[in-house]
Amino acid sequence: MSGSRAEAEEKVGSRQRLQVNEYKENQNIAYVSLRPVQTTVLGKTAKVYLVPFSLSSYKPDQLKRSKSLLDKNSNNEVACKKCKKAEIKKTCRRILTPKMEATSSKAESTLQKSSLDVHAESNKWQYKSTSDTVILSADTESSQDGDSDEGTTPGMDDFSGLSPYEKKRLKNISENANFFASLQLSESAARLREMIKKRQPPESKRKKPKKKENETGCRRSMRLLKVDPSGVSLPATPTQPILVADENPLLPPGPLEMTSENRDDNSELFKGFLQTWAEVSKTRSKNTEKELSSIKSYKANLNGMIISEDTVYKVTKGPIFSMAFHPSEIRTLVAAGARSGQVGLWDLTHQPKEDGVHIFQPHSQPVSCLYFSPANPAHLLSLSYDGTLRCGDFSRAVFEEVYRDERSSFSSFDFLAEDASTLIVGHWDGSMSLVDRRTPGTSCEKLINSSLSKIRTVHVHPVHRQYFITAGLRDIHIYDARFLNRSRIKPLISLTEHTKSIASAYFSPLTGNRVVTTCADCKLRIFDSSCISSKIPLLTTIRHNTITGRWLTRFQAVWDPKQEDCIIVGSMAHPRRVEIFHERGKWVHSFLGGECLASVCSINAMHPTRYILAGGNSSGRIHVFMN
Repeated sequence: MSGSRAEAEEKVGSRQRLQVNEYKENQNIAYVSLRPVQTTVLGKTAKVYLVPFSLSSYKPDQLKRSKSLLDKNSNNEVACKKCKKAEIKKTCRRILTPKMEATSSKAESTLQKSSLDVHAESNKWQYKSTSDTVILSADTESSQDGDSDEGTTPGMDDFSGLSPYEKKRLKNISENANFFASLQLSESAARLREMIKKRQPPESKRKKPKKKENETGCRRSMRLLKVDPSGVSLPATPTQPILVADENPLLPPGPLEMTSENRDDNSELFKGFLQTWAEVSKTRSKNTEKELSSIKSYKANLNGMIISEDTVYKVTKGPIFSMAFHPSEIRTLVAAGARSGQVGLWDLTHQPKEDGVHIFQPHSQPVSCLYFSPANPAHLLSLSYDGTLRCGDFSRAVFEEVYRDERSSFSSFDFLAEDASTLIVGHWDGSMSLVDRRTPGTSCEKLINSSLSKIRTVHVHPVHRQYFITAGLRDIHIYDARFLNRSRIKPLISLTEHTKSIASAYFSPLTGNRVVTTCADCKLRIFDSSCISSKIPLLTTIRHNTITGRWLTRFQAVWDPKQEDCIIVGSMAHPRRVEIFHERGKWVHSFLGGECLASVCSINAMHPTRYILAGGNSSGRIHVFMN
């Protein structure tokens, strides 16, 4: 027991020495004792002083000057204790003010409430205050010294194990909390919210200036005010509906007289023109045997085709949408359909060339398809967007109306029968019409709905005429005409290889064993249609620029009627040209015209028996290459 008591006394003595040294090192700091608190630790009584400290008067070397006391003997510890007591009492009397006394009482109460949570919260709080610091100094004395005149304060026992820094931080936290509570921020925020709600936004509308009574107003026309010069108001005029003239009014139904737009109807030149077309159609030679020549001889014939100023002329007003060659082998006759609804006829044999051109107006909207009748070449059938299909009879000088539907717009047509008695007509809304020319009237025999949303071209198989192909917006369908008696027809075959808008699709002219398509994805595709089954294989894909833009007519690749393994298509390349490709994708020939061919020929047609090529551009001009 005596050994344990000696060890306890030695620990207390060492603690007293450290506290004395701490006091002597900080003896130049001003202390204000809030209230000394006594507690008993290991049989010893400890006093705690809470003193505010201002960092504004702090000097960096202030705590490092009085270290000589560490070297003194421990025998002077009692004297140091008495000196410390006297110094603290003297400092408290000199600095303490009534304001600080009030602050000390609030701090004491705060410290008593938070003494139990000191150790748990000591590692979470951060040092926030830079203006005031609390320094805690403990003065331990033995119970035998008799210095216990100030009783212990309950709830302060846990402060004996805290460092001066932790006690100082607790004091700062309590003072900051009291300070913010005294500001009453929550009440101020509530008042501000009420003020914002009550405040109304300022009026953004600008106030109109008030007119002065004597101010003179702006002068106004009495005619516009409908007031008589004498000051008497005029009677109100009855309002009449304003009729807006249609840009492209429909032509009257029924047959139209074939009158030339650029010639006098009674002129001898026009009468001779009609007579020439009628005679050529009667005396044409019927050459049904068609043989496919070799590529070598075909290239040789193409190289002999040239263009000159005499074979270039403006035939229609506006872009050309369709072209057709008369099958005559005696005279070179070409027809062109324009966007303006005109149909231009040009006899290249007649000289001068101006006298060989005659322009007619059988339609009010673009003429998208032209064909000479295979049974009677004196008949020129034309189809237009205005919903009319007419037949120009040069022997009678009249445009007869074959089919009319003002509620729809036509896109293309072809002959189902070899005698041209029945036709299949494609509509822009995706429907199809079956027309019989032998039936009186201008209505169709059957209107069929298809699965396509739009039909651009219609073409009949040259051998098996019960099959026909249609080019839609993205798909190409092949149908069987024997099922046209149904209200809705389903395709036999669908070609879905195209990724963009399709412009055209045509069978090869002699056997129908190939199909060529033109697509906006800059590709010409050739399919094998020799065996029409559930699927038609793709043979060749030809890269070709088909982006014509807004102002040019879209390209349509067509077959050469004499050489069904070669296709003809316009080109965007410079210098301007018309190109021919083989079905295997090889380039065959390019028609270059130099100064005579300075524009893009979007629509092209080849003579069925002779080596003559005609290309139409967006200005209504026709360029002809011939031997």
